[in-house]
Amino acid sequence: MPTSPSLRERTAEATAPVPPGPAKPVDGRRRPERAALLRRIGLRVLALAVLLGLWQLVTALQLWSPVLVPSPAAVWQALLETSGTHDGVRGYQGHTLIEHLGISLRRIFIGAGAGAVAGLVLGVLMGTLPWVRVVLEPAVAFLRTLPPLAYFSLLIIWFGIDEAPKLWLLAIAAMPPVAVATASAVASAPTALVEAARAIGARRGQVVTSVVLPSALPEILVGVRLAFGIAYSSVVAAETVNGLPGIGGLIRDAQRYNQSDTVVLGLFAIGISGLLIDAALRLLSDRLAPWRSHT
Repeated sequence: MPTSPSLRERTAEATAPVPPGPAKPVDGRRRPERAALLRRIGLRVLALAVLLGLWQLVTALQLWSPVLVPSPAAVWQALLETSGTHDGVRGYQGHTLIEHLGISLRRIFIGAGAGAVAGLVLGVLMGTLPWVRVVLEPAVAFLRTLPPLAYFSLLIIWFGIDEAPKLWLLAIAAMPPVAVATASAVASAPTALVEAARAIGARRGQVVTSVVLPSALPEILVGVRLAFGIAYSSVVAAETVNGLPGIGGLIRDAQRYNQSDTVVLGLFAIGISGLLIDAALRLLSDRLAPWRSHT
């Protein structure tokens, strides 16, 4: 007489691993993505080639003086001269181009990093405490509207002409974007999630760290990208006084002697390194908030 399976047998059958089905084809999905990536790269290379061709054409036609618009060959020669030792002169003012750029990047990471941390703290306070927002929002908006050179002279009076005023300038320039983005994102955190966290007994600090900040992370990272972009655009202003060595100081010093090829080279160095920093921050944003990149 057949007997019904026991509870243990039924449990074993229910939890038995399901044999894997046939593998899904992935090449069909990857090929369009790869083709789209190659098209984007090709278009960017083509656009760069067209710009270089127009630049070479303008200089070959001598529409402007070489002092005003240096040729690509002159800029390339400036790159070679500032990247090594030529005729007993090392780089530009005793430092190679990569050393000038590295010192400026160190200033940017220290100053903008401190400003981003301060902006994050202020943004969380402004987003969670209404009275703090009422008190601090006008000051943050006021700093956000000021150009860096407007308060750089005052920083020099306060801190001298060494590293301190440069770092303070970059920190002040980087703080408002992070504070504004963080405050807006924190204030618009999902109400249902916040109430659910409070319903299970979470304290205010736990709600902020476990619910509010993770939901606000994409907007905070956008603010950080903006902050580093603003700080990078302010590095020339930060290095107008005693900025050598530094890429901004190199540009300012070359401008005094009408060395436009070196000025253009410095602009290229700032622009290319700025693009790399922005790409790194974008990659970090995709890693920390992957749902943002797919929305």
